[in-house]
Amino acid sequence: MARLNGKRTLITGGTSGIGLETARQFLTEGARVIVTGNNPESIERAKAELGPEVLVLRADSASVDEQRKLAAAISEHYGQLDVAFLNAGVSVWMPIENWDEDAFDRSFAINVKGPYFLMQALLPVFANPASVVLNTSINAHVGAANSTVYGATKAAFLNLAKTFSTELLPRGIRVNAVSPGPVETPLYDKLGIPDAYREQVNKDIAATIPLGRFGRPEEVAKAVVYLASDESAWTIGSEIVVDGGRTLNG
Repeated sequence: MARLNGKRTLITGGTSGIGLETARQFLTEGARVIVTGNNPESIERAKAELGPEVLVLRADSASVDEQRKLAAAISEHYGQLDVAFLNAGVSVWMPIENWDEDAFDRSFAINVKGPYFLMQALLPVFANPASVVLNTSINAHVGAANSTVYGATKAAFLNLAKTFSTELLPRGIRVNAVSPGPVETPLYDKLGIPDAYREQVNKDIAATIPLGRFGRPEEVAKAVVYLASDESAWTIGSEIVVDGGRTLNG
């Protein structure tokens, strides 16, 4: 039986990586799907791959105004929303001395501020019950060098799974988080690592993972499907870590 049969769903950052794979799995589970992206090329690829029944919208996660417009578009398209996977994000790793205020603000705007105000804008749109899944990161827990800003954004976002849950449960909205470790996605192409060093960097990262490899998007998407579905109806304010054992190494 399809676990998301007929559910009206939103996936932000759904045109590549974990978001796109989650869209595929949501469709397989019977959901109706809207995805967002901000890259014109990936938006067109997602439209071609996901098919005409999936609405693909452009929205900059950093823009509060665009989040409000997105909520209005969802309301117009669906009426109400059963599931939201807030997945859009950016991963920028730099030594502390390389950060400036604009770059700091941009990371927090994309990873925390935009999704926060999207939740606010969606409050009148959510069905009762509804499920929200936040895509956080093990970097909310692991003190990796050069991840100061990224880790801080993800720690803030992870905490929202608890505080949103406490505040929104009376409205029938339950919120949980999935925290991936290193996953083979285009996100890692945004780290600014020169191609000549990419292979060595990947080897160094894999060496920190007990399973000895990066995760795959479908392995994270399966956890999202569970949290989105009614199977997890008694799971509230929780976090599923999907990291190949990476956090076992501190």
